[in-house]
Amino acid sequence: MFSSPFSENNDQAPTGSITLTDDKGRTLECYIEHSLSADGQEYVLLLPVDSPIEIFAWEGDDEEEEAVLVEDDAIIDEIFSTAQAVLAEQNLLLKNTAYALTVAGELPPVEDSELFTLEIEEDEADLEPEQLQLLTTFYHQEQEYAIYTPLDPLLFFARIAKSGEPVLLSPEEFREVQPLLEEQLFNEVE
Repeated sequence: MFSSPFSENNDQAPTGSITLTDDKGRTLECYIEHSLSADGQEYVLLLPVDSPIEIFAWEGDDEEEEAVLVEDDAIIDEIFSTAQAVLAEQNLLLKNTAYALTVAGELPPVEDSELFTLEIEEDEADLEPEQLQLLTTFYHQEQEYAIYTPLDPLLFFARIAKSGEPVLLSPEEFREVQPLLEEQLFNEVE
């Protein structure tokens, strides 16, 4: 994922949409925030149409509770219908989309009391803490879960294959083309 100057004050409307597909056949409809060519290859910066969400399990005792991101597909499948029901109470439709769970509908206004800061501990990277907004909590088999949405947009970089289909950049590919992409993006913003 990549933080972009387009996320904050993008005066341009998105120029269309494109669908990403993962290896399980799930899809994620995205707006094309920006497209550019570098070294004869077309790249697109994509923003999901629906809002991404993350589900955390609260683990530990009352004194030392820790939020653990639920990434296991089997657990997500098990709690999906419960999560879907509690989000429906807020007129949000939970979708099991490619690369991220998403919700369709209008998110509630951001309230400071509902914010959660996630410190990301990566060995090789100095990553900014991620700010998340609490949408709801629920229990499944005596385990407490919390559903959050990131305040910063979730962006994807993809290249357009010869077939016209978008192909998400692998971390290695992204690192290779990142300097070219950033240079071109920042030059176009100025």
